[in-house]
Amino acid sequence: MIAKLAVWALTARAGLAVMVTTANLSGVAVIFTQLWLNGFIDRLGANWLHALGLAGIYPAAGILLGVLLAVRDRRVYFGWFDARRTPTAAEARRMLRLPAVISSRALAVWIPGVIVATAIFEHLTPDNDRGVTAALFTLGAFESAAVTFLIVDRLIRPTIPVVAEVLGWTMHWSSSVLARVVVTWTVAAALPLLMLIVVLADPASDPTDRVRTAIYLSVVGIGVGALATTFLARAVAAPMHTLHRALDRITQGELGVQVPIGNTSEIGRLEHSVNELAANLRERQRMREVFGRHVGPEVAERALARGADLTGDVREVTALFVDVTGSVELSTGLPPQEFVAKLNRLLAIVVAATEENNGLVNKFEGDAALCIFGAPIALRDNATTALRAARRIRDEVLASGELDIGIGVARGPVFAGDVGSDTRLEFTVIGDAVNTAARLTTAAKSVPRRILVSTAVIEAATVQERSEWTFYDTVILRGIQEPTGCWTDSDIPSTPVSSPATRSDHPGRKTSSDETNQVIHIHTGVVEQEDEAMPSAEMNSPAIDERSLVRNRKNH
Repeated sequence: MIAKLAVWALTARAGLAVMVTTANLSGVAVIFTQLWLNGFIDRLGANWLHALGLAGIYPAAGILLGVLLAVRDRRVYFGWFDARRTPTAAEARRMLRLPAVISSRALAVWIPGVIVATAIFEHLTPDNDRGVTAALFTLGAFESAAVTFLIVDRLIRPTIPVVAEVLGWTMHWSSSVLARVVVTWTVAAALPLLMLIVVLADPASDPTDRVRTAIYLSVVGIGVGALATTFLARAVAAPMHTLHRALDRITQGELGVQVPIGNTSEIGRLEHSVNELAANLRERQRMREVFGRHVGPEVAERALARGADLTGDVREVTALFVDVTGSVELSTGLPPQEFVAKLNRLLAIVVAATEENNGLVNKFEGDAALCIFGAPIALRDNATTALRAARRIRDEVLASGELDIGIGVARGPVFAGDVGSDTRLEFTVIGDAVNTAARLTTAAKSVPRRILVSTAVIEAATVQERSEWTFYDTVILRGIQEPTGCWTDSDIPSTPVSSPATRSDHPGRKTSSDETNQVIHIHTGVVEQEDEAMPSAEMNSPAIDERSLVRNRKNH
């Protein structure tokens, strides 16, 4: 009901004038009732009506002046509202000052009336106490001004969201919670009690009239106090309840919460702060998601938890390296957008297969990707998950028919942690397992099944997973002195194998085409002189120097 009345007063042309007039008439009514109850009017004699008419000339003129000023205020303060446009910053700030301005002006209009009315009644009734008369009219003036403040403050409340959009969070001293509480207390308690004191102190009043007036003021004080306190409590409790629900939704992860700013007090500041909190959390979540997309969710969580310190440790991990075959020819023969689209579809397969097997895509290197299983989150069995991911990547990429790839998988201790400086950090893994996986990847491009796995990975996998793999060859990789046993997966699951000596146990056995590598051949450690003279290359280069892969013409 109150909200509908406020909206009507705000939209109607005469709404502000009606509210201000009502407030002033309430002050006049309070004064007249007191004069009647304490016997003041009876002491005027038979000409009481004439006396009231003389005393009422100024109040009538004051009310008329108030109406005219209210109509002017409606045009000055609400012009932007009537024009259905957003207020300027100056208009918005002027709107916030409206309750204090109108209340102060109403009090200024009342004060001369108090002086005039006191002088008239003193002349007509010399028996009355001048101080009591002046006090009654003065208290009525303050009552009228306080009620005007509360009414106008409630009237402009529907405009606050628009004002807040223009000014952001802002407030005027007159609209603070403290000011509202003080004004409400003045209307509901202070002024009725002061009037009661004045009536009881009137020496000209009959004791019966004093008691009657005291009862009246007490009843009015209780009623007005209850009503004003209810309105004040609701004005505070309703937005606080909205804020409580909004914060509950934010704690549950609903970051799209937006609290309407319906106040210019400290409550409005709190509403604005909750909106800022939700916006900051949305931005932080967006940054976390962007950060996680660039470095992986596990690395992002690790970085956010540990801060900017350089940290790391040695882990036993399985490294999986994926590289595209013939990427140079593809990139030169296709438009850049088409090549990037193909590459993105490949990398999407790599990311999905890796993350669903609890691995981390550590970095993209052009048309290649390095995936780590066992860091930064330790896995009980990182070898099995890496092998499953390798098969899935190979199957899905080759099934798409867009690109050809090679996959190398190796296992061993690596440093897993942050490298860089105080201003730029990167999570990475450094160790022989990464180098071995990169070199196996280049060799795997010529293997029929397109995957080569080191023996260390097979030995660490489960028995069921090992049954999917078969020994392929032993090679010496560039930069690695010890021969590396290579395994590849088979079309049909075989019985579990546990040693790369399977092929050497049958010297006369004829290998199938799937087991014969046309590029990599078995080594016995005999290296041609040309290899011994070659300078060592960078450990992190994924390319394999095929001159170091020497054919062994002897049988095991």
